[in-house]
Amino acid sequence: MNFKKFVSFDSMITPVIIKVIFWIGLIASAIFGLISIFSGLAIMFSGYGSGGEGFIVFIGGLATIVIGALLTRVYCELLIIFFKMHESLNKINEKLDRLDK
Repeated sequence: MNFKKFVSFDSMITPVIIKVIFWIGLIASAIFGLISIFSGLAIMFSGYGSGGEGFIVFIGGLATIVIGALLTRVYCELLIIFFKMHESLNKINEKLDRLDK
C-alpha cells in the first residue's frame, strides 16, 4: 500500500475492517442465540417458568441466530457497496484525467 494514498485517503482500509465486523457479528449472533436457546430449555424444564415461556425464549434464540446472521450480512454488504462505488468513481476519475491530458 502506498503511504501517500493512505495519508490522503485515496486508498480505503475499511473494507478489510468490514469483513472483521461481519465475523464478529456472526459470532455475536450465534452466542446470543445459543444463550437464549439454553435459557429457554432451562425455563421449560425447571420450576421457575412455564413450558410456553421457555418455548418462546427457545424460538427467540433460533430467530436470533438466523435473523442476526442475515442482518449482519445485509449491513456489511451495504457498507461494502459504498466502498465499491468509491472505487468505481476513482477509476472513472482517473480515466477522465487521462483523457484531459
